[in-house]
Amino acid sequence: MRHARYDCDFGCPMEACVEVIGGKWKGVILFHLLGSTRRFNELMRLMPAVTQRMLTRQLRELEADGIVARKIHPEVPPRVEYSLTEFGRTLEPVLRTLQGWGATYLEQITRIRRGET
Repeated sequence: MRHARYDCDFGCPMEACVEVIGGKWKGVILFHLLGSTRRFNELMRLMPAVTQRMLTRQLRELEADGIVARKIHPEVPPRVEYSLTEFGRTLEPVLRTLQGWGATYLEQITRIRRGET
C-alpha cells in the first residue's frame, strides 16, 4: 500500500525508498533507463517476462514519484519515450551497487548449488 505521507518513526527513509524502487520490475526498469531513453516496446523486449499491464503500471508509478519522465511525440502513430528525470538519475549509484551485489550473489549461489563453498 502506497503512503500519502511518511510520518512514521525510525525506518521511514528506508521504507520510502523500498516503496518507490522496490518490487520485481522497478529496479530493472530503472537499470535499463540508466543507459538511455527507451520506448515502451523496447522496454518490453528487454524484459520479456513482464506483462504489458505490469510495465505500464510500474512506469506510471515511477512517473508519479518523479523518477521517470514520459515524453509523447506528436506523430502518427504516437511515439512515447521514457527516461530518468534529474532526480531519478540520483539513483544511479544505488542501482550500480545493487547490480554489483547481484553479480556477487549469482556467483555465490552458483558455487553453493554446485556443492562448492
